[in-house]
Amino acid sequence: MDIDDEVVIIGAGICGLATALALHRKGINNVVMERSETLRNTTGAAIGIRQNGWRALDQLGVAETLRRTAILIHRDRTVSLDDGKVHEILMKGEFRCLRRKDLIDTLYDELPSTTVKFGCQLESIKLDPNTSKPVLRFSDGSAILAKVLIGCDGGKSIVADFLNVKPTKKFSFCAVRGLSNYPNGHSFDHDFVRITKDNKFLGIIPIDDHSVYWTCAHPYVPRDERIWEDLEVIRRSSLDLLSDYPREIQEMIEITDAKSLWFSHIRYRTPWDLLMGTFCKGPVTVAGDAMHVMGPFLGQGGSAGLEDAVVLARNLAQRGSIQIENGRKVTVQGVEGAFHLYVKQRKMRVVRLSLQTYLTGMLTGTSSRLRKFIYIVLLFLLFRNPSDHMDYDCGRL
Repeated sequence: MDIDDEVVIIGAGICGLATALALHRKGINNVVMERSETLRNTTGAAIGIRQNGWRALDQLGVAETLRRTAILIHRDRTVSLDDGKVHEILMKGEFRCLRRKDLIDTLYDELPSTTVKFGCQLESIKLDPNTSKPVLRFSDGSAILAKVLIGCDGGKSIVADFLNVKPTKKFSFCAVRGLSNYPNGHSFDHDFVRITKDNKFLGIIPIDDHSVYWTCAHPYVPRDERIWEDLEVIRRSSLDLLSDYPREIQEMIEITDAKSLWFSHIRYRTPWDLLMGTFCKGPVTVAGDAMHVMGPFLGQGGSAGLEDAVVLARNLAQRGSIQIENGRKVTVQGVEGAFHLYVKQRKMRVVRLSLQTYLTGMLTGTSSRLRKFIYIVLLFLLFRNPSDHMDYDCGRL
């Protein structure tokens, strides 16, 4: 068994790479163990980043690079095809839609070349009885004794399971995402457009003058999940689903880059599970979707993960004792206290985000007038300013 003298991060998604970069900025060496054989920068299409997420990206030192890849969105427009009503407001704060590839690649390029190790599928975690450090075993038979472990391995996190975090649940909704490219330029304004009809939701956000990100959420119909591995099946299903939408929507789906298409059944952790959950144990904690996977209804899942990265690294640098071993900086003491403070600082933030997302998702997914009324009342009472979550500042790194 190898002895690893660095902070170990599981998962090289957005949160994993952001956490690695935040630690790197604080002078704390770390290694990211990624199950894929290559960088996962082709799935997920794109991600909307509100002003709170841009504050975190500023702290990570990559915001200016990323701002050059995406236009500023000016308005938030909701269109109901059921009754023809249009609601339009000016966008509050900075909002841009980033290609997931641009975000992943930018974070990755800022890290030392040896940080991410690919083809490392984590299978199990146990605490060493002598040192109380986590023993990580991988599918290739290798094992390491880590000093610090951070799980950024998504909604089906093995690290979260080790911490006895409650399993995720599923909304009654599923979602399809895609990127459409217009070589000669598109005609969409710099707006975030939501189009609703018959309990279906379509969101459209231009990335730049030639690319548009779209996502469609609709009630989930149980069927063989393997059919969604066929990208053309996803495209045809989306065209059928939105056949009564305007022709420009059909054209947008027809020209979508097949490699960008992605289907998922929307998962979440309940707000009460987050409130009662224990998200750290000794030198082990979780961040991003591994802690607080939520529906896309507020567009805050990715930004919340970026906030986690900044807060976690700041606490580890401030509370963890750093010593030099063989010319390398290694966090060896104070980790448990740092992680407890990190969880304390993040818990109510993600509970409120998850509760607002949950109520919004349930409102979107129900056809019952009574339930709609109840969800609207709860949202009004609990979130008088529905955009307040965008004003959050995770602080300096």
